[in-house]
Amino acid sequence: PPHGRPYDLGLMDDLPPFAIDFLGSIRAERGLAKNTAEAYRRDLIAYQHTLEASGTEGEEGVRNHLAELRELGLAPTTVARSFATIRSYHRFLVLEGLTDDDPTAGIDPPSRPTGLPKALTVNDVEQIIEQPDDSTKGVRDRAMLEFLYATGCRVTELVDTDLHDLDLVTRSVVVTGKGSKQRLVPLGSFAIDAIGRWLPLRTQVRRDGADSGALFLTMRGNRLSRQSIWRIVKQYGAEAGIDRERLSPHVFRHSAATHMVEGGADLRTVQEMLGHASLSTTQVYTKVSPEHLYEVVLTSHPRSTAR
Repeated sequence: PPHGRPYDLGLMDDLPPFAIDFLGSIRAERGLAKNTAEAYRRDLIAYQHTLEASGTEGEEGVRNHLAELRELGLAPTTVARSFATIRSYHRFLVLEGLTDDDPTAGIDPPSRPTGLPKALTVNDVEQIIEQPDDSTKGVRDRAMLEFLYATGCRVTELVDTDLHDLDLVTRSVVVTGKGSKQRLVPLGSFAIDAIGRWLPLRTQVRRDGADSGALFLTMRGNRLSRQSIWRIVKQYGAEAGIDRERLSPHVFRHSAATHMVEGGADLRTVQEMLGHASLSTTQVYTKVSPEHLYEVVLTSHPRSTAR
């Protein structure tokens, strides 16, 4: 890596006071989720390290840092997010009267890739969900996979879902997303049935007097971790013959959204379901597969031979 130091942010020095003030300000004003605030912190630590190691500052320092991130092979989305953090930081310094200069003002934001989200086919999803056996763990895993696909929730949202968030009468669940914003998400019959099988077994594995309240528990009665959910998804994907590298809980989220749009759901509905702050984020799902496009044209165009 550049400057001879590993890109291990946990080993770097603390931030200067102004940066700490900035992080506290955006956490309070924007209601950032813990993981998002931590990403901002890590971005600023990396930026501070580049400035100190290279002896540069101002616009040159910002450009050097972006170049270093690219040399490290980080994803374009990561580089773009890092620049957004740095730009917000310098704007904060200007607004607070701590400096008159914003070194990011003359720099164009790094481009973000506009490629399609990775999505499984409906058959792929079904094959994965069919893999768990009828053991207690298998019943839990199937319910969790059905829940992921039914709600399109983020893995952190799944981890944070508690038993009291679930309403089997209205067949819905309250999902707490980024910035602690909550949304009500309907559950389909497959998810309801799978969860209904899991709940009696949950009482057998919960810890007496120390129930975490989580909807999905480990076999020792603890709340499932993000890492455990990743392993579960990849395990059953491999058993279904699907490349492990293609799989993650987020792929289930992409797949749920893509399949809903291809099934005729309007973007506003999908936006509400996924908890997107902006409709522009949801619009990426309008880029449907060629097969679906062909089918729609054949069945809807007035000059199609299928009509």
